[in-house]
Amino acid sequence: MKLNGVATRSVWLEPDGWSVGIIDQTLLPWQVVRLQLLSAADAAHVIASMQTRGAPLIGAVAAYGLALALRADASDDNLASAYDMLLAARPTAVNLRWALDDVSAFVRQHSRSDRVEAAYRRAAAICDEDVAINEAIGRHGLPLIEAIATRKAPGEPVNILTHCNAGWLATVDLGTATAPIYTAHDGGIPVHVFVDETRPRNQGASLTAFELGQHGVPHTVIADNAGGHLMQHGQVDMVIVGTDRTTGRGDVCNKIGTYLKALAARDNGVPFYVGLPSPTIDFALDDGVAEIPIEQRSAIEVTAMSGRTPDGRIGTVTIVPDGSPAANPAFDVTPARLVTGLITERGVIEASREALERTFPDHASRRHKREAAE
Repeated sequence: MKLNGVATRSVWLEPDGWSVGIIDQTLLPWQVVRLQLLSAADAAHVIASMQTRGAPLIGAVAAYGLALALRADASDDNLASAYDMLLAARPTAVNLRWALDDVSAFVRQHSRSDRVEAAYRRAAAICDEDVAINEAIGRHGLPLIEAIATRKAPGEPVNILTHCNAGWLATVDLGTATAPIYTAHDGGIPVHVFVDETRPRNQGASLTAFELGQHGVPHTVIADNAGGHLMQHGQVDMVIVGTDRTTGRGDVCNKIGTYLKALAARDNGVPFYVGLPSPTIDFALDDGVAEIPIEQRSAIEVTAMSGRTPDGRIGTVTIVPDGSPAANPAFDVTPARLVTGLITERGVIEASREALERTFPDHASRRHKREAAE
């Protein structure tokens, strides 16, 4: 995607050929700062601090984190230690464990002397696979937007509501929920995106709006609570969100507030779609509400807010009374019954175990084998 007019991925190898570069997303949209990761500990830190975030991107950065660890020490013990450290960085997104399992299994097939090269090769492949998956999600989601566009007056945009950031900043490139949007926009279909601010970290207002603006996609930032109102008044044609983990029966875990948007969409007859890359499917889980671990983040994300002052300074202010406690569950679960369809790299499917296992039998088989081994 475009960053200051230049095609840019969200993770890359630096010119030295071994250290890893990312964009510090905690400083967006006011500053574009690139960070250099030199160790597995660096990778774990930027994942935990949300300097890099989004389920697919977390997996990619963690994969490179293992490569960095092996560059320092290619032993089995160090591989296992780095695996545990990186896995503990964020608990909810299943892509993190998927990528760590993938790279670990791959390098264990190689001799110790070949492990570093193998780890870097597999991490790069995971990044390229993510881009290919997102491009396919864009292709399969495009007809959904095209179908709505045919019912519009000439030049009238398709209005799409998003929640949080499931764009190229949350993936290696293009995004999941945004992939159909970018594909439609680049193909000349008029689109307009209502961007939920997405409290408490404001990833919609700070990240999704930033990247849509960089790419020239028309958009409007709205308060989280405005979505239902817009749907009631016919101003939203469809909702597309991302997912950090999807259960085997199609329950979707995404940024807190997604469930409320799904309820509003159902009540107003607005189709609610999920951009779903297959590494995000967790066939080991069935009931998302009961089984998915929900990350409880620091209360300060709720009680304080950062922004830019009129004189250009970046500052943080407290927005609640002294002594008022705050809770901060980072995700919620949208039951499969509220999901119109899952936009995957293999097509648009219903949110059900039958559809998921039929579409991704290879993923389901690997998951069942791992369960048996455990």
